Amino acid sequence: MKLENYMSWEGGIDVAGLLNGAEQPNVIVHLARMVHTPVGSAPAGMVLIQSNPDAQPEVMGFVSPNPDVAAYFGPKIFANTPFEHAPSLEAEITIDDSRGIAASRLEVAGRVIECTLSDLGSLEMINREPAAMSPFHQQVLEAAAASVEIRLDGNSLFIQLPPQGLSGGPAAVYSPAGIYSR
Repeated sequence: MKLENYMSWEGGIDVAGLLNGAEQPNVIVHLARMVHTPVGSAPAGMVLIQSNPDAQPEVMGFVSPNPDVAAYFGPKIFANTPFEHAPSLEAEITIDDSRGIAASRLEVAGRVIECTLSDLGSLEMINREPAAMSPFHQQVLEAAAASVEIRLDGNSLFIQLPPQGLSGGPAAVYSPAGIYSR
């Protein structure tokens, strides 16, 4: 298989939740302490916060303090998905995975999004083939989270976790390392 596009990361948090009766995930926090791409390396990820499923999102896009890294994801990794044309947004990202939890803080577009994963399960090595919302091969280390807390500007968002996340695995995971490739 010829490899054209990839990203690898360390220190990752991935949550896809349902808020206020949404049928599809309308809260996505997908961040990593460091992401490596052909255009550079930086903290990066993707975010979607849409409190009202019938309204425009409060925040949506690929995020990083490095605009080249943020702009890489849509056309190179998420091509042919609803995220392909999502905007790239300058952001500050911090990840803390030092106390048996995985927590992130994202400052983007004047908003602060905090996510804490706890009650982490055992770490597993996963290989996933491409699927509709994740059209890339996945090789990841991940531990499912039994408890998730997400705050937008200090206010808790009471999300429900669907049985399966967008990547085909659990809807909330801590991933210390992994790679997506297409």
